[in-house]
Amino acid sequence: MPKVSVFCASSSKVDPKYLHAATELGHIFCNEDITLVYGGGSAGLMGAIADSMLEKGGEVIGVIPEFMKEVEWDHKQVEDMRTTESMATRKQTFWDLSDGLVALPGGVGTIEEVVEAISLLRLNRMSMPMIIVNLDGYFDPFIMMLNRCVDEKFMNEADRSLWQVADTVSDVVPLLKRLWRQNI
Repeated sequence: MPKVSVFCASSSKVDPKYLHAATELGHIFCNEDITLVYGGGSAGLMGAIADSMLEKGGEVIGVIPEFMKEVEWDHKQVEDMRTTESMATRKQTFWDLSDGLVALPGGVGTIEEVVEAISLLRLNRMSMPMIIVNLDGYFDPFIMMLNRCVDEKFMNEADRSLWQVADTVSDVVPLLKRLWRQNI
């Protein structure tokens, strides 16, 4: 059963369309027998995707730093909750457990995780698909910045293949499967 880390917001104050997308992705993962690896939270998109997986009997692995668990941000229904010492060890756990990475909309934490993943892919420190789900153009400015890095020669032309963009959550699994077949 492949494992996919999903980076996403912990805020519940976001437009409901983002929460619905997280729920839909969780249902899709369940239907495709994909294990969710995520930040361990119970609120926002994190809570929505975990809840949707749990309600359909899907496999969920939460990864949360001790300080977040101390303030009870962890999802109490996730049985496989891995506690880490820091945010850095949390990300390393994501990389170690995963066969693919997916970014749903989120704030600076989500963006930081995506940037570090792309950097590690570029440095050949890991090898797996990285998919940015650009719901309603949410990531347009970020994707433009990544492309500008290439256009301005701060990254190589080949680096554009380090990330893929999906417009909807229904595009994620077909894209992952295609990339896995290509051994990316």
